[in-house]
Amino acid sequence: MRISDADREQVAQVLHAAMSEGRITINELEERLTTVYAAKTVGDLKPVTADLPQHSRSAIEPATSRALGLPDDRIGGHPGSGASIAVMSGASRKGSWVVPPQHNSFAFWGGAELDLRHARFAEKHSTITAVAIMGGIDITVPDDINVDVTGIGFMGAFELEDRAGTPAAPPTAPTVKITGLAFWGGVTVIRKPRKKDVPELEA
Repeated sequence: MRISDADREQVAQVLHAAMSEGRITINELEERLTTVYAAKTVGDLKPVTADLPQHSRSAIEPATSRALGLPDDRIGGHPGSGASIAVMSGASRKGSWVVPPQHNSFAFWGGAELDLRHARFAEKHSTITAVAIMGGIDITVPDDINVDVTGIGFMGAFELEDRAGTPAAPPTAPTVKITGLAFWGGVTVIRKPRKKDVPELEA
């Protein structure tokens, strides 16, 4: 992945902070800055901060931090609800919520909506089992997580719509497996760019 001038400046700030804390010498700072400003890809930047502690690297913006292969800041937290059920009604999970390792969504003559664009993830790997019987379930995932859709449509549709058109997320990103069944109904997984606005807390 090619990097921008803003990415270089973020890493340079981390190095200056590390020098002020006595973690690297002035000579090491100069050597690493030379590498930073000559860097063209994410791979060129990774060795520069590899030996610095996590709290120093946290100054890097989340998107750049994830591109550098650092631990993903969206993983961790108390798991949210393990189920969303819509029987002749509706159900939704959106905003700031923590996706549990296993979430079950069921819609019967109703509709359920799951939006993961502002979600955190209790663990790196999560599974959503979606079952729609004469109903519909829409699951929106951001383009900076990995998603694996394996559900079955029987007289219905279980499908992935990629509206982002961006490359796959790095291996360090959260991974969500979406499986289940659509019977006379539909389960639609929509991959979109992450929202840039401030999220609302889940009701």
